[in-house]
Amino acid sequence: MKTFKVSSIIRSHLKGITPYSSARDDFNGIGQIFLDANENPFGNEYNRYPDPHQIELKKAVERIKHIAIENIFIGNGSDEPIDLLYRAFCEPGIDNVITLPPTYGMYKVSANINNVSVKEILLNKNFDVDVEGILAAVNSNTKIIWLCSPNNPTGNSLNADAIKKLIENFSGLVVVDEAYIDFSEQPSFVSWIQNFSNLIVLQTLSKAWALASLRVGLCFGHSDVIRILNTIKPPYNISGLNQERAKLSLSNPSNMKQQVDVIKQQRQWLMMELNKLMKVASEVYPSDSNFLLVKVDNANALYKFLTERRIIVRNRSKEPNCENCLRITIGSEVENQLLVKALKEYETNIIY
Repeated sequence: MKTFKVSSIIRSHLKGITPYSSARDDFNGIGQIFLDANENPFGNEYNRYPDPHQIELKKAVERIKHIAIENIFIGNGSDEPIDLLYRAFCEPGIDNVITLPPTYGMYKVSANINNVSVKEILLNKNFDVDVEGILAAVNSNTKIIWLCSPNNPTGNSLNADAIKKLIENFSGLVVVDEAYIDFSEQPSFVSWIQNFSNLIVLQTLSKAWALASLRVGLCFGHSDVIRILNTIKPPYNISGLNQERAKLSLSNPSNMKQQVDVIKQQRQWLMMELNKLMKVASEVYPSDSNFLLVKVDNANALYKFLTERRIIVRNRSKEPNCENCLRITIGSEVENQLLVKALKEYETNIIY
């Protein structure tokens, strides 16, 4: 196993950087009259700045995820820690990262924004990891390998042994994006963080926790990495309103689990119904997420047909190895039934 030290890949100009110190950093005790942050003394409960470190929210995450606060970063969606990892560890115009298409597009978009080159190693025919191909592409300027598991848009979980091999044989950061982990039967990689200092795990409250509008992303990693992210983030990146609403949801995990169970049941039902529509769906790929990737005869035609009936799915045909594929999110029972009804209508009217 290769040795890894965060100090070996952090951008040199950040090693001694001093983070912005807000009024809430200078004083976080119990006060009565606050004249330190240039806030409006009038108004309502929203006139004060939120906790820049989201301590109470992190305590709630700690209870749910069983990981220490020092290993938790909370971002404005998962997109913020994705961007911050580039800014912290990738030298623009010099360093590179590896992505595994088809995958979540923001890894490449953030790389382009930060002027970091991207090496793309396609997933294999089973939409799984090509370990040898990835390691062969690594050079001295490769700083991050991006993995999405369960993968978006394919829905499958990546092989854990393959991911472990990458972690053990790569001297940069391995990021596993688990946005859909709560819909999977596979265990999370969060428990691996104590054993692998170069492992980063991303999760979100957008999917299973039904809080997409709040933009609350979770990033778990070695305390040295988390410290760097906290150093370079904007001081008040999560609003007070969003912190409070997220804490409220995390206080009731049984509600989330109940909703996830329904979604998983509906996923199975929809998969069975799609497999009956042989003229429409030539292949329904296995899924550990809250969506199905479906190969159809003519994705553009079917997409147009569904949008005309105000049923909106995602056409993923431009993604590698996803030609004529639609990504269909698992909706409510009624929504799924209306989708199947429309697909049956489409099947009846297909002209060859």
